[in-house]
Amino acid sequence: MSKRDYYEVLGVAKTASEAELKSAYRKLALKHHPDRNPGDKAAEDLFKEAAEAYGVLADADKRAAYDRFGHAGVRGSAGGGPGFDPSVFNEFGDFADILGNMFGFGDMFGGGRRRGGPQRGADLRYDLEISFEEAASGAETAIQIPRQESCETCTGSGAAPGSSPTQCAQCHGQGQVRFQQGFFTVARTCPACRGLGKTISKPCPTCHGAGRVNKERKITVKIPAGIATGQQLRLQNEGESGAAGGPAGHLYVVVHVQEHEFYKRDGVNLFCEIPVNFTTLALGGDITVPTLDGHEAVKVPEGTQTGTTLRIKGKGMPEIGTKHRGDLYATVQVQTPKKLNKEQRHLLEQLAKLLPKEKFEPRIHDGEDERNLFDRVKDMFG
Repeated sequence: MSKRDYYEVLGVAKTASEAELKSAYRKLALKHHPDRNPGDKAAEDLFKEAAEAYGVLADADKRAAYDRFGHAGVRGSAGGGPGFDPSVFNEFGDFADILGNMFGFGDMFGGGRRRGGPQRGADLRYDLEISFEEAASGAETAIQIPRQESCETCTGSGAAPGSSPTQCAQCHGQGQVRFQQGFFTVARTCPACRGLGKTISKPCPTCHGAGRVNKERKITVKIPAGIATGQQLRLQNEGESGAAGGPAGHLYVVVHVQEHEFYKRDGVNLFCEIPVNFTTLALGGDITVPTLDGHEAVKVPEGTQTGTTLRIKGKGMPEIGTKHRGDLYATVQVQTPKKLNKEQRHLLEQLAKLLPKEKFEPRIHDGEDERNLFDRVKDMFG
C-alpha cells in the first residue's frame, strides 16, 4: 500500500508555514492520540502517520528533499518502522510543546516540574482587627500564627539524626520513572519515593519523615498610619516553610478597622457633625471641634445656616507612606435648648417680636438635595 502525501496527511498546502504545520499536527495528534482512543488500531495508525509526516516537513532539509524526490528522498529517515527517528520531536520537549500541555500531557511526557525539587512554602492569611485610633496613628502588635516550620531535629531532611536520605533505587534520584509507549517515552512520578528522588530508611522521630512540624509562632506586625479596612500587609517569608530546601511562603495580614462613634471616613478625609447654639450661628463666633490631634478652635461666620460644612485642613487621616493628611469636614447643626429660665424666655420672646415673619415656601426635591453629605462636600471643596 503506497504512502499518502505528507501534506495531504496534515491537511495543509505545500506552501504551509512552520506555524501552520505545527498547528495542523497538534490537532491531529490530540484527535488520534492512543490515550484518547484506547484499543483503536486505526486511530493509532493515523497518529503515527501524522507524526511521520510532521517529522519530515518540520525539518527544513528533509522537507526540501521530500518536495524534490517524494518519499524516496526521505526513505530511512521517516516512518514508523525501522529507521524512524523519534528524536525529531526533542525540540518540542518530548511532545509537551507540540501538544500544548493540554489534558496534562506536559507531565505525561516528562515536561512537568519534578516534584522532588525544592518547593516554595504556602502563603498564609491573617485577619487583624484594629481600632480607629490605631489606624490613624499607626501601631505595633503581636499576633499568633499556626504554621508548618522546618523540623529542628532533622533540619528538614526527614531522616533521623545520624542518618540521611538515600537515593531512590527505582528512579535513581530522578523522581520520575520512564517507560516506552509505542515509539515515544512516557515519564510519570516515581511510586517508590513519590517524586522526591530519595527514600528514608530511618524517619525522624519528631516529624516522622515529613521534614516539617506544626508550630505556633508569635510575629510582630507594624501597622502604618492611615491604613484602611481591606488593605493588607505582606510579611515576606513568614508563611509556611518550603519543602526540600525551598523558600518559605509569605504571610498576608488583612486589616479591618473598627468604626468610630464620632467620625465618618472617606479615604483620607474625615466627617463629623458639631452641635452649635443658634445664637453663635446668627452672631458668629468660635466653636471647638475635636480632631485626632486634640481640640481645634474654628471660627463660625455670622449668619451661618445649620447644615453648613466647615473645612479644617490637614486634620484628616494620614496618607500611607507620605507626610500628607486629609481634611476634616465639620457640619454645624443648630442646638435648640430644651429648657429655658424666665430671663432667657423673655429675651427670646422680645427677639421673636423684632424678627420678620418668615413665609413658608415648599422646596422641590430634584434629587440634588437628596445626595449624601460626602458628595455635597466634595462639590463644595473640589
